[in-house]
Amino acid sequence: MAADRSTESRRLAPVLLILAILVVTVLDSTTGPELHISAFMGIAPLYAALRCPFRQTLLVAAVFVVCLTYVDIFTVPDWAPASRVVGIFGVFLVAAFSLVLCRTRLQREALHARTSLVADTVQRAMLRELPLSAGAVDAYGFYVSAQEGARVGGDIYEASDTPYGLRLMIGDVQGKGMPAIGAGLEVLVAFREAAQHQESLESVADRMEQALARYNTRSAEEGTDERFVTALLMEVRGTDGAAEGRVLSCGHIPYYLVRHGEVHERREGEGALPLGLGALSGEPRHSVRVHPEPDDWIVLCTDGVTEARGKDGEFYPLAERLAGWTHLEPAELARTLRADLEGFTGGRLKDDATVLVVRRRTHPAPDTQLSMARAAAA
Repeated sequence: MAADRSTESRRLAPVLLILAILVVTVLDSTTGPELHISAFMGIAPLYAALRCPFRQTLLVAAVFVVCLTYVDIFTVPDWAPASRVVGIFGVFLVAAFSLVLCRTRLQREALHARTSLVADTVQRAMLRELPLSAGAVDAYGFYVSAQEGARVGGDIYEASDTPYGLRLMIGDVQGKGMPAIGAGLEVLVAFREAAQHQESLESVADRMEQALARYNTRSAEEGTDERFVTALLMEVRGTDGAAEGRVLSCGHIPYYLVRHGEVHERREGEGALPLGLGALSGEPRHSVRVHPEPDDWIVLCTDGVTEARGKDGEFYPLAERLAGWTHLEPAELARTLRADLEGFTGGRLKDDATVLVVRRRTHPAPDTQLSMARAAAA
């Protein structure tokens, strides 16, 4: 509806501007020379340049030139010839500037559209679209870049069904927006590879650390900023009551466990330094064993959510909000959380924000449903 109103207002804008120019021209023609209202009508083509397509802007500018030239020649009899020339020259100058401004705006909009298309392609290649499906779980959520005009940035996430069970990862690259993409991509690719071939979460984290170290070495040689990455890795092996999990945090913020309708902030596996800083301590990372229950579901996020501030400067109360939404299905919870976060901050996020709502699937995956349907038909 908002888009329809915006399109309608753009269609009406040139009509209203031309009517305004004509009305002012008539007033100037019927009143005394001491009331020169049309001198203020230069705003009309300039406004058209900011809001209308080029042809409509050209039409408004042409009407402006004809009407103002008529006014300067025929309705101001006491002007000297030099004053008339200056007035007419100013009219043409305003019209020409409005056309150049319109052309420049349209070129920038076209460039932005192409950049957005490239960013969408990068996003699909770098981050899988939500919701994710891996093994017996679905991960709903959202990702919002804090950098204006960017579709991707410094937050990364992944869920993989591996020979060692389900593995989840969420990470936050130092910095935000487009400059953090390179480091995030290196770590993400390393996780995807290591998760399939490394038996322990500690080994997966080591591979991610090594990939980031290589990236930082190249960055230092090129004179660009080195980065570190906070990350939370989770693993679940087995099913239902026999399931066993492990958690390893590389300097990441806590996650939230929803069990029997209650929200618990969990800090298992904390204490290790972020990826890229592990060499400072020299101590190996260690995962922590957890015992998931069949009906558990978890919420993973980056600090762009928990450190988002409202108008009064207060941090976003994620745990409090989740406690009131435990009855919602994951997809609805993700939509509700995003809308509430944007309302809380007034749409002004200071950092990239990512949320994953992870829950065991209560129905067959789409591929499984299709296979079952085909088997039944056969």
